[in-house]
Amino acid sequence: MDEVGFRKYLKRGGRSPSAADRVIEIVKEYAVYLSGIDKDLDRAAPDDLESYVAWIEKGSKTSAKKHLWAIRYYYQYICSEEMEKHASDLRQARIQRKPFALHEFRDVNQSNIVKLEAVGIKNVEQMLAAGKTPQSRLALADKTGVPAGVILEFVKLSDLARIPGLKSIRARLYYESGVDTVENLADWEHDALLVMLGDYVEKSGFDGLAPLPKEVQNAVATARKLPHIVEY
Repeated sequence: MDEVGFRKYLKRGGRSPSAADRVIEIVKEYAVYLSGIDKDLDRAAPDDLESYVAWIEKGSKTSAKKHLWAIRYYYQYICSEEMEKHASDLRQARIQRKPFALHEFRDVNQSNIVKLEAVGIKNVEQMLAAGKTPQSRLALADKTGVPAGVILEFVKLSDLARIPGLKSIRARLYYESGVDTVENLADWEHDALLVMLGDYVEKSGFDGLAPLPKEVQNAVATARKLPHIVEY
């Protein structure tokens, strides 16, 4: 490893000296592991990285996400797109994100939130689990006193929230503009959707900005990959 060049790269990327020290220490540990299987940093394959992660997690019984954080920088530095992406994907799989809370959606009635929370439904994952079918939504409405139409709205907002970036204000924008389910979103071409959302924001007076082209493109691409988990 060209430690001097790598350190300069980390500095250009805004990493502090102490952060650079941690990154380099971890990458050196990874290099030692690779030498034991007759590989080196620049010749390692995705399988080698996976075996290293398994070794780390088996030995320490903790996540290897900090190791992957550091290793990803090294593969950025040597321009190995395959290994950089693999390190990033492995790290993302180990990051546990807190589910988005229902009360954080824009323009929801907080009294309905309280009623749902009383039966243990506080976030989007719980909402989708409890309201994935028409029958379960009706049962939930009877149980909580929240109108069935409002239950359906919460389910649709929660469904949209499976897409990165479509949370509080964005989920409300898509919902109110008529793009209210993942399936509906997947049917759009991103250029047409971008124009439609921009027009909607301008003409409706929606209290928020229209999304950027890349955001819409990513939203449509993600919607086309997600499984359909709600029955309408």
